[in-house]
Amino acid sequence: MAAPKRYLVTSALPYANGLKHVGHLAGAYIPADIYVRYLRAQQRDVVFVCGSDEHGTAIPIQAKKEGTTAQAIIDKYHVALKEDFEKLSISFDIYHRTSAPIHHQTAAAFFDTLEQQGALETKETEQFFDEEANSFLADRYIKGICPACGSDRAVGDQCESCGRALSPEELINPVSTLSGKPPIKKKTTHWYLPLDRHETFLKQWILQDHQKDWRPTVVGQCKGWIEGGLQPRAVTRDLDWGVSLPPRIKGADGKVLYVWFDAPIGYISATKQWALDKGKDWAPYWQDKETKLVHFIGKDNIVFHCIIFPVMLKLHGYILPENVPANEFLNLEGDKMSTSRNWKLDMRDYIRDFVEAPNGGEQCVDMLRYYLTQIAPETKDSEFTWKGFQEAVNSELVAIFGNFVNRTWVLMHKLCAGKVPPIHSQHLDAVDEELRKTIEQAPATIEALLEQYKFREALFEIIDLSRKGNQYMQKKEPWVLAKQLEQDPSAQARIDNCIHLCLQLTANLSILINPFMPHTARTLLYQMKVVEKMLQWENAGKIDLLKIGYSLRAPQLLFRKIEDSEISTQVEKLKQNAMSTSSSGAASASGTNAAVQSSASAETVLQEKAPAAPAKAIIQYEDFAKLSLKTGIIRAAQKVEKADKLLCLQVDLGQEVRTIVSGIALQYAPETLIGKQVTVVTNLAPRKMKGIESNGMILMAEDASGKLHFIQSEDSIDPGANVS
Repeated sequence: MAAPKRYLVTSALPYANGLKHVGHLAGAYIPADIYVRYLRAQQRDVVFVCGSDEHGTAIPIQAKKEGTTAQAIIDKYHVALKEDFEKLSISFDIYHRTSAPIHHQTAAAFFDTLEQQGALETKETEQFFDEEANSFLADRYIKGICPACGSDRAVGDQCESCGRALSPEELINPVSTLSGKPPIKKKTTHWYLPLDRHETFLKQWILQDHQKDWRPTVVGQCKGWIEGGLQPRAVTRDLDWGVSLPPRIKGADGKVLYVWFDAPIGYISATKQWALDKGKDWAPYWQDKETKLVHFIGKDNIVFHCIIFPVMLKLHGYILPENVPANEFLNLEGDKMSTSRNWKLDMRDYIRDFVEAPNGGEQCVDMLRYYLTQIAPETKDSEFTWKGFQEAVNSELVAIFGNFVNRTWVLMHKLCAGKVPPIHSQHLDAVDEELRKTIEQAPATIEALLEQYKFREALFEIIDLSRKGNQYMQKKEPWVLAKQLEQDPSAQARIDNCIHLCLQLTANLSILINPFMPHTARTLLYQMKVVEKMLQWENAGKIDLLKIGYSLRAPQLLFRKIEDSEISTQVEKLKQNAMSTSSSGAASASGTNAAVQSSASAETVLQEKAPAAPAKAIIQYEDFAKLSLKTGIIRAAQKVEKADKLLCLQVDLGQEVRTIVSGIALQYAPETLIGKQVTVVTNLAPRKMKGIESNGMILMAEDASGKLHFIQSEDSIDPGANVS
C-alpha cells in the first residue's frame, strides 16, 4: 500500500479552564508527538495541530470560581498550556485557540453550510431554566445525584465518580449551580445533527472498514453507541459565551454553537492559520483523499471523534480520519486523577519540581516522556506511581540505556584513543555477527509497531536493543582483553571490533529513540559530533554511521538517578494537597483533629543504639600509608551466578576499569549502583571469587542495623582521584 501524500495529526483540544495533568499528557499529546516525530524522521509531509478549547460552560464556570471574566480565564490558561506543552517538548506545528477570529468565521461558516444543505433539523424542546438567574442551563450548570452509582459528584453530562455519560434529565434531585435552586423546564428551539440518518454509513465505515485496524476499545465503544440507536444531537446552546450563529438565520439571537460541534472544527481553523503563517494552502490537508488524518484522544472523546465529527466532515465533503488511537485513563497512586479532589500531578508541577530544578534540565523532560510511554494506557487503564517512575529511570534509563552508552564512551577513550576504531574482519566472531544482525533488523520491527500506534512495544524494543548492547559488551570484555595485549597482539583487534560495533549501535539508538526522547537523541549527536541529519529514519539499521578514525567527545551521563528523598517528597505533597482540598471549609474542630493527627505522625521514635564494635589494635602511619585509596564510579553491575551475596562490578578508576567482586547483593540491586561514586582500595592482591578475579575492595560503613553504606564525598569527584 502506497504511503499517503501528506499527514494531518491532531491532539484533543484541552479546555482552557485550568492546568492539565500528566494523565492528559499520556493520553493525547505524547503519543501524537512520538508519531509526528517519527513521520518527520521519515521526511514525510506532516502537520501537527492543536489548540485551546475556549468555549463551553467550563470556561464561565471557572471564571465564576476565580472571580473574573471568561476572557481573562482563556487568556490566562491558553498561555499556560502553550508554555507547558513547549517545556515538555510537544512539537505542535501550531498551537491555536478557538477564540481566534479565524475560528469563529470557520465554525460559523461550517454550521451555515450544513444548515443550507438541510443536513440539520430544528426542534422545540423543554430545557432546564434557572428562574432566579433568568438563564437556560447548559449541562454542566446542573448538578445532582448519579442514577448509576449514587454519587453526588454528577453534573448534567457526566458523573465524575463512575464516568458514566448522562443527560440532565437522568440526574436525581437536580439543582442549578448558578443559584443552588431546583430548575424548571422551559421551551426553547435548537438545531440538531440527526445522527440517526447516518447509521448505515457509520456501521460500514467503523464496524466493517476499520474493524481490524482500529483499537478494540474504540470499535467497541462505537458499536455500543450505534447499536443502541443514534439520536439527533443538539449543535446549539442558549449561552452568551461561544461562537454565535450566522445572523442570517432566523431565531439565532442568544444562541451559540454547542462546544462539541465547535471544538473539532478548531482542527480545521488551526490548519488554516498554520497555512496562512507558512504561505501554504490549507485545503489539501482536509479535502485531498491522499491525506491521512489521525486523531489522538482519550477514551472519553471517542464518540465525538468517531461518530459526530466524521458525520460533520462527510456532510461537508472533507476527508475522514484514518485512525483514532484513543488511550484509556491514567490513574495516580491507586486512585483516579481528579482536579476537584486535587488528586493529580499537573504538568506544571513536574516542570517546576524536576525540569526547572537545579539538577533538572532537558534530561528530566525525557525521563517523564519515557515513563509515560512505558505505562501508556493503550489498551486498558494504567497507573502512574512515583516509585514506578523512579524504577523506570534508575533501572532502565540509567542502568541499561545510559549505562551502555557511557561504558562504550569510557572504554572508547581508554582503549581506542577516543576515536572510532577500525573493524578487523578476520577477527569477527559469531557474537559480533549476531549484534550486527540485530542492529540491521531492529528498525523494521520498531517501524511496524509505530505504524500501528503501538508505542509502548516500540519503546520496549529500543530499550531491549540497548540491553543487548550491554550483554554483548559483557561477553566481549574489552577491559579483560586490554590486559592481554602483551601476550596476545590480536586482543587489540578484538577490542576495536567490540567498541566499533557498540558505537554504531549507539548511533542507531539515537535515531530510534529520537521520536520518544528527543533531547537524549540530541545529546548523543553532540557526543558523536554529528549533525541532526543523521536522525533521518533512512539511516536506521546502518552499521557505518560513524566513520573510522573520527574523534568523539568525552563521555557525558545521559540521565541522573532519582533519589528516594525526591519520591517521598512527591508522595507526601500529593497526600497533603488532597488532604487540604478535602478539609477546606471544614469546621474548626476538624482542623484541630487534623493538627493533632499531623503532630502524631511527626513524632520521632528513638531506638536504643547497638553496642560499639570492639576497637582494633593501634597501627603506625606507615601501615596506613601502604594502602592506595582512589575514587571510582560504578559503570556496570550484575549478580554473580550461584552466589546470593556477590555482585560483579565494573569500576571506573580514571585510567582503567577494574572488575571488583563485592558481597553486597543482599542490600543493593545491581541496577541501583550504576553511577555510584565509591572509594576503592586499589593495591590489594587479586583474589578469585566464584571463578571471577576481583581486583580491589570497595570501602563501606556498617550502621547499627547492619546496613552497609558507601563512603563517598558530598561533591562529585572524577574517578581516579587519590584519597588521603
